[in-house]
Amino acid sequence: MGKPLDTPLAATLEQALVAERRGPHVVAIGGGKGLAAALKAVLRYAGRIDAVVTVADDGGSSGRLAPDLEIPPPGDIRKCLIALTPEDSVWRRLFEYRFEASDVRGHSLGNLLLASLADIEGDFRAALEAAERLLDTAGHVLPVSPQRLHIEAVVDGRSVDGQVALALSRGTVEEMRLTPDDATANPAALEAIAAADQIVIGPGSLYTSLLATLLVPGIVDAVNASKARLIYVANLSTQDGETLGMDCADHLDALIAMSGIRPPAAIVANETSATFPPPLTTLEADVEVLATYGVDVIFGHLVETSSEVPRHDPVRLGGVLARLI
Repeated sequence: MGKPLDTPLAATLEQALVAERRGPHVVAIGGGKGLAAALKAVLRYAGRIDAVVTVADDGGSSGRLAPDLEIPPPGDIRKCLIALTPEDSVWRRLFEYRFEASDVRGHSLGNLLLASLADIEGDFRAALEAAERLLDTAGHVLPVSPQRLHIEAVVDGRSVDGQVALALSRGTVEEMRLTPDDATANPAALEAIAAADQIVIGPGSLYTSLLATLLVPGIVDAVNASKARLIYVANLSTQDGETLGMDCADHLDALIAMSGIRPPAAIVANETSATFPPPLTTLEADVEVLATYGVDVIFGHLVETSSEVPRHDPVRLGGVLARLI
């Protein structure tokens, strides 16, 4: 059986860490809504937080802005900034605002603000620092690479070009790579990983968020060399277009095989019943199969009960992660 973690002593530990605002240095890796959910959970117990986020998004507002302005796609970065902003403010609401009409329809104001700050401050790194000050974030957002990256993949023998195309492609992802070939990792991301006490990967889209970050040269080497405890947070369900028919062991196998990352010390999986629209199914975690990787499976009731669409509850997820230092 997996290992549930729900004891009075563990809960007391989490409360003490939060109350004294001290705790471990946690690095969360990925992108999209999954990384944002992880960051909200990590806020519950961490003393220092760094988000290492993908820069391979080519859809929506980010896909329209990044190529013309020669900046990393700001969408996932913006989500992380908001997730690391625990207090409501006018600035937070501005970064969350999305236009619904006119020439700017579909654009997030936060994306436009980041693009504007990059122009004002002279580069995107300085823009991020300015945004963190405006929002008073509780951690730092580190693009995995200083430059915008592009995903190329092979799915069932056919070439698939771009993040959006891969996310919509049903079938087995046989190969995946990032371009340009000379892409480099953000030195600040490598430094954060080296200094971390805990590294959290997931939840999030297996290929277009997690592997899109891990495949940047130098990132996996840094994770493998780090003394941090590596934790993988499993998704609640399969994902249409990327992981239909896959279980948790299939996810882990793809992460290891494609990136070379070391097996995590533990996998955090949900045990709360949830219903997903077809063709999605609950992501199953077979403890016996996962044990062959040397991985502990930690089950918890992780679904946010107030949400119409099943998603991770940051309080519950944070409670589990706090006990896996």
